[in-house]
Amino acid sequence: MRDSATRIRINASPVCAALILIFCRGAVYAAGPVDPSTLDNKVLIGYQGWFTCPEDGSQRWTHWSRGAPTPETLTIELFPDVSELDPDERCTVPGMTIGGKPAYLFSSRNQKTVSRHFRWMQEYGLDGVLVQRFVGNIRGKHADGEVVLKNIMAAAKESGRTFAIEYDISGGNAETFAQTLKDDWAYLVDELKVTAHPNYQRHNGKPLLSVWGMGLNDGNAHPPADPQVAKDLIEWFKSKAPAQYRVTYMGGTPARWGTLTADSRQDPAWAGVYASMDIVQPWNVGRYGTLEAVDKWKDDVLVPDVKLAAKNHQIYMPVIFPGFSWSNLKRNARPNQIPRLRGEFLWRQAYNAKMAGAKVLKIAMFDEVDEGTAILKAVSHRKEAPDQGFWLTLDADGAELPSDWYLRLAGDITRMFHGDIKPDAKLPVNPGK
Repeated sequence: MRDSATRIRINASPVCAALILIFCRGAVYAAGPVDPSTLDNKVLIGYQGWFTCPEDGSQRWTHWSRGAPTPETLTIELFPDVSELDPDERCTVPGMTIGGKPAYLFSSRNQKTVSRHFRWMQEYGLDGVLVQRFVGNIRGKHADGEVVLKNIMAAAKESGRTFAIEYDISGGNAETFAQTLKDDWAYLVDELKVTAHPNYQRHNGKPLLSVWGMGLNDGNAHPPADPQVAKDLIEWFKSKAPAQYRVTYMGGTPARWGTLTADSRQDPAWAGVYASMDIVQPWNVGRYGTLEAVDKWKDDVLVPDVKLAAKNHQIYMPVIFPGFSWSNLKRNARPNQIPRLRGEFLWRQAYNAKMAGAKVLKIAMFDEVDEGTAILKAVSHRKEAPDQGFWLTLDADGAELPSDWYLRLAGDITRMFHGDIKPDAKLPVNPGK
């Protein structure tokens, strides 16, 4: 998902880095199998799964860079920690070194790596993922044999995590996108048997399906402009499709869906579109950039949204994110655009969502290193990233953090939504304990 982040520099009180370093070590919260029959109290994480490299059989670099990686072609920002990867999982980055030694990245086409990601989710107590599926890439996925989705399905079964499909309609053709979604969903149900998978996420007796992007007020980038087309598509998925294709419908909406302002289309009929969704998942990434703005967002947006969703008999699923940076992807952008503040930024959003009354949550994202929102293991220090090019590392905000810090925080956020720990506005000193 692509969206411009609010360009505000954060000034926040420092956290004692020494204490974080001392107390962050120790066992993490390993979770048993997740119940896939209900969305209640769950925290799901977006999973892109879109990285390739020449060693994986694709013969190309995808999403790491524009062509072969160089400081000038890089499109990623956060450098992942690949130290645990086996030799057959490593993609050698040509012309890049770390302390004079070869630099490596990974591929989402590698089953071992995807399984490793899901094993991390299990080890840190995370529920599961919303698998991003871009409408413009569907033909390519069919032609490629659905390698990544099959990897995810196998990994979910091995780890006991849940998963559900989340379509992203960015760049879709207004005339054809709806039929493309219908046809592809039928293909996924009939051919890949996704909804027969024992770990496919369900709710109210139906498979969960998310469609992200309808209603965004950005010209033709997210069809349709006609609210009736959107409503017809939602109704098809909910009740008019053949029984085997019917779903509990989640809509990835504009952040201001409740007021039809700012990033939302403003035709009054869109209120009815949003109200027809079973689950509303507003896209908040980049809508605020400081702790003060996070708190204001709670009062101005989250609280009224929760009330509106309850009035509509809907589930409200806000989206939170750890920070934002895409200066390699967008060369005119400022590095570390929305600082992570050693995890305070992510934690405050989760706490506020819980206190506002949200029962479920989405974290954007697990592996989105392109825009610097990933929570997967990332290197702690600049010296652990390639010597060449600009990289965002976990010491960017002046703290000594382990590579798994954000997985630990996500685990505690999940436990908070499960009701296993009490909500607390303070950042945990030793998450996962």
